[in-house]
Amino acid sequence: MGVENPSRQEIGEILKKAKRIAVVGISDNPARTSYMVSEAMKNAGYEIIPVNPLVDEVLGSKAVASLKDIEGHVDIVNIFRRPEFLPDIAKEFTQIDADVFWAQLGIENEEAYQFLKEKGYTVIMDRCIKVEHAMTK
Repeated sequence: MGVENPSRQEIGEILKKAKRIAVVGISDNPARTSYMVSEAMKNAGYEIIPVNPLVDEVLGSKAVASLKDIEGHVDIVNIFRRPEFLPDIAKEFTQIDADVFWAQLGIENEEAYQFLKEKGYTVIMDRCIKVEHAMTK
């Protein structure tokens, strides 16, 4: 079966509409990819919600321990965790008010993909949100 992402045009529409991005596995270390990508998205005008139980604050925003700790609607959940963690994150994702499940470049899990697609969610895997944003400007 395999993972099938939305078209580049659809991804562009998603990014145009989105305002709030919850970043699972974000690091507070500026040298880490998760930090750099999230900083670029913040600089592009998105609200970043750091999701990491091990940090207090990232990019000036208070971190939450899990997706369930976020108040209000989330447009995109952007994930920087190893593929084996995606099924659990997908289950938690279905318990909050969020639109798009986005696993970063190099991260893909078919079990999580099928689980979310069967529930009608938009799923993007193995794509960098910063790169996609730059391409769809």
